[in-house]
Amino acid sequence: MDLLRNAVRPYAWGSRTVIADLLGRPVPAPHPEAELWMGAHPGDPSWLVGPDGSEVSLLEAVNADPAGQLGEGCLNRWRGRLPFLMKVLAAEEPLSLQAHPSAEQAAEGFDREERAGVPRDASTRNYPDPTAKPELVCALSEFHALAGFREAARTVELLGALDVPELRGHAQLLTADPTENGLRFLFTTWITLPQTALDELLPPVLDACVRHVRERGEFALECRTILELGERHPGDAGVLCALLMNRLALQPGEAIYLPAGNLHAYLQGSAVEILANSDNILRGGLTPKHVDVPELLRVLDFSCGDMPVQRGEQVQPHLTVYRTPAAEFELSRLDWPADAPDGDVPLGGDGPQIVICVEGAVRLHTHDGDELLLERGESAWLPACDGKAHIGPAGPAAARVFRATSGEH
Repeated sequence: MDLLRNAVRPYAWGSRTVIADLLGRPVPAPHPEAELWMGAHPGDPSWLVGPDGSEVSLLEAVNADPAGQLGEGCLNRWRGRLPFLMKVLAAEEPLSLQAHPSAEQAAEGFDREERAGVPRDASTRNYPDPTAKPELVCALSEFHALAGFREAARTVELLGALDVPELRGHAQLLTADPTENGLRFLFTTWITLPQTALDELLPPVLDACVRHVRERGEFALECRTILELGERHPGDAGVLCALLMNRLALQPGEAIYLPAGNLHAYLQGSAVEILANSDNILRGGLTPKHVDVPELLRVLDFSCGDMPVQRGEQVQPHLTVYRTPAAEFELSRLDWPADAPDGDVPLGGDGPQIVICVEGAVRLHTHDGDELLLERGESAWLPACDGKAHIGPAGPAAARVFRATSGEH
């Protein structure tokens, strides 16, 4: 077991307080801090910190001893690559409207861009690697997001409540065909509108949202979101397309799973995210970064309905697991109330694990006598060769830990 030193990514949408506070640094931070990365991603791997303070890159450690670090099962399944990446997200402003490809789409897109000679670090590259990027996000604070397409009939009701004359023809398209095909047609129409048409359509839509909020209408939360996005991204087609999406407010401990093709945009809040170790993102708007609408339309899943919210499955005392179909990862949460008696939990499995303490303090120990104390904000790497380990509270205070493993363990 080793302590981890992790990279902080300073994207403009990040918070100046959340990650700094978690890590015990001065608040506010001098610049926005958006993501804390824990894993062996080539772009910013974690560092293993030895008892003497020496450091080695987790990526280098995995490459030097893939069988010992990953275990035979993970090694063979993922060809010597740590399949997951865990993050703490701290969103002060909305992220881009985006989706991720399936494994087949990623492999095909990667091969296509390789043959075209697009540099892997080019800003216009869609597929820097050939792997899928499913992800699950679990709220630490109240966490707001757009995720998946709303049921078509409800979107018709929303458009009717706004009663924008310029939108009536668009709404009729969905009324006539309230299926995935109708939704695909309307979304494609909106996201490919010429800028002159967008500049004419968005102002009356935003005015209608203002009226709906003032009247405390049924869709006031959705309208406030459209207004915020319209203020931050004037003239952006993504503002219009957000009218078609589920608007979620997750409470701490609640999670959503985002499979391939799911259109989403995180809006505000802090969360733990676990995802496949990939950089493949197809953006559709709400960002100054590269947007590739035709490629986004190739990967989008237009199935619609309420977005399932998970609260996890408690599989034993103190241990809650968030189930997904992703083979790359599994996220679990460990909780101990204050003065918890006999709180040790075995960390089963024969693969690699990353744990981060987000509240209180915990102690890790193995059968051979190794021990490691984790206080709030600290994280650890448990290689497969460490065998069975246990974790429990390190004192009378309440404690909470998130644990990342592969989905096959």
